[in-house]
Amino acid sequence: MKAVVINEFGGPELLQVEERETPSPGPGEVLLRQTAIGVNFADIMMRRGQYLIVPDLPAVIGQEGAGIIEAVGPDVIEFSKGQLVAYVGAVGAYAEVRTVPTDKIYPVPDGVSDEVAGSSLLRGMTVQYLLNQTYPVSAGEAILVHSAAGGIGSLMTQWAKHLGANVIGTVSTAAKEEIAKSNGCDLIINYSDNDFSNAVMEFTGGEGVRVVYDAVGKDTFEGNLNCLGIRGYFINFGAASGPVPMVDPVKINSKSLFFNKSSLIHYTADRATAQNMAGEFFALVQSGAIKPVVGQSYPLSEAKRAHQDLESRKTSGSVVLKA
Repeated sequence: MKAVVINEFGGPELLQVEERETPSPGPGEVLLRQTAIGVNFADIMMRRGQYLIVPDLPAVIGQEGAGIIEAVGPDVIEFSKGQLVAYVGAVGAYAEVRTVPTDKIYPVPDGVSDEVAGSSLLRGMTVQYLLNQTYPVSAGEAILVHSAAGGIGSLMTQWAKHLGANVIGTVSTAAKEEIAKSNGCDLIINYSDNDFSNAVMEFTGGEGVRVVYDAVGKDTFEGNLNCLGIRGYFINFGAASGPVPMVDPVKINSKSLFFNKSSLIHYTADRATAQNMAGEFFALVQSGAIKPVVGQSYPLSEAKRAHQDLESRKTSGSVVLKA
C-alpha cells in the first residue's frame, strides 16, 4: 500500500509517497481501508516538527480520516468488518490502509458522507469544545470568529448561529467573504483591507465582543485584545501566521480579560466525553443545522500540493485527500 512519509522536518516538498507493507491489526485495533483523509493545519505544524506531538522519523503524519474496516484485532467486539467509521487523534493518516486504535474511532451515522466524516470530524469536535466547553456561547452574545471561511471557521459560524450568537467573521479575500456570508455571519470583515478591531468596536457600539476565537495567532493578537469587551475571553487554538507573542499581564488586566490556549487532545482524553462530542457534531450534520463543506479534494499522491494550498490560505472549507 502507499503512504505519504516525511524523513525529516521542514517544508511540503519533504512529503514523499512510498510503498509500505500492509499492516495487521493488533489487540484493540482495526485495519481501515481509507476513503477520505482530512488535512489540517496541525498536520503542517507536525510536518515542521512544531506540533504538540512530534513523531519519530520517518513518519506518516495526519490525524483524521474515514474508511471501511477490513479486519479487527483479536479482542475487538464493538466494531466489525465492513463498517464505515471515522477517527480523530491517531497519527498516521496519510496512507491507503492503516491500523487505528478503537479508542480513537467513531461510527459514521446514516446521512453523513465519508468525505465529511473523514475531513470534518476533527474540526467539528474542536468547534464543540470551543463553543460549549472552553467558553459556553449564549444566544444574543457578540463573538468574533477569525478565518470564518476556513474549515473550522465555517463550522464555528454555523454552530454559533445555531446557538443564537451574533457572529462577526474575518476573511482574507473577497471570494471568502461570500463563503462567510453563506455561513451566516452577521458582519464580515476583510482584514486585508480593514482594521478588524475598529470595525468590531463600531459594530458593537463600543462594547467589544464577549469572546474571540482565534487560530491565526501572531497577526491578529493585538487586534483581538483591542476589540474584546470587559471580562472578555481571548481563546487561541492555532498559529497560522505564527505563534502569539508573550501575553503581557498588564494588557490582560486593562480589561480583566481571560486568555486561553486550547488543544483538542486535552478535551478528548476521556472516551465517554469524546464520544459525546462526536455524537453532537454528527447529530447537527444529520439535522442540517450545520453543513460542512469539503472545499478541496486531492489524490493522496498530491499531499504536497494540499499542504502548499492550505499553508498559503488558498483553501476554504475542509481539505481532503482521497486514498
